[in-house]
Amino acid sequence: MEAVQGAGVVVTGAGGGIGAALARRFAAEGARVVVNDLDADKAKAVAEEIGGIAVPGDASAIVPEARDALGGTVDVYCANAGVGSGGSEAAGESVWALAWDVNVMAHVRAAEALVPEWLERGSGRFVSTVSAAGLLTMIGAAPYSVTKHGAYAFAEWLSLTYRHRGIKVHAICPQGVRTDMLDSTGSAGDLVLKPTAIEPQDVAEALFQGIEEDRFLILPHPEVAGFYQARAGDPDRWLTHMNHLQQKWEAAQ
Repeated sequence: MEAVQGAGVVVTGAGGGIGAALARRFAAEGARVVVNDLDADKAKAVAEEIGGIAVPGDASAIVPEARDALGGTVDVYCANAGVGSGGSEAAGESVWALAWDVNVMAHVRAAEALVPEWLERGSGRFVSTVSAAGLLTMIGAAPYSVTKHGAYAFAEWLSLTYRHRGIKVHAICPQGVRTDMLDSTGSAGDLVLKPTAIEPQDVAEALFQGIEEDRFLILPHPEVAGFYQARAGDPDRWLTHMNHLQQKWEAAQ
């Protein structure tokens, strides 16, 4: 794809799952890819596989090192690292803080580091792996749902603020994807996500279709568009439906 061929690309949380699929696809399209993950061994394994560069560590702080690794320029930044924190309002301060830091503030910090140079040259691409939970919600996972709403809102803000100045933003909002994170969702994921779960490479394919069509919102599960419209059109009816799922989940515990 001409839009990414030769581009310097950073993918966070790319040691497995969606991140690894994105890294593989960007590399296959001719991009130069920095593979980031907290797990250094996983980052190095994916980087070696695709001919990329491993830059392990905290996704919030890798932009300077990734920029150096790519020869001074980051063209595409994929804010993919995330945590699937479950629990309710009582999940605990540390759980909420981690979810905010990884799912929202890591995106903010990356944008703070990258946007000035992108504005100066009039181009740049920010890809945010959000979740359908960022458009809708997820039963049994208040920290995840709330912070994914935050991630979506930030991506939306970036797009409306800078699109006339050459910065392109994409928000990927899948439902269930067959990854370790899906496995960690337990019975709630079994009920809501696993029946329609897709493969990580399907998410990468959806992103590249969205890039080609210059779309902000990327829906690897097309049915999410209908759910989103239903939520906006009749919130009480939608909440009643979701509450029925909540009751079904509670009864199965």
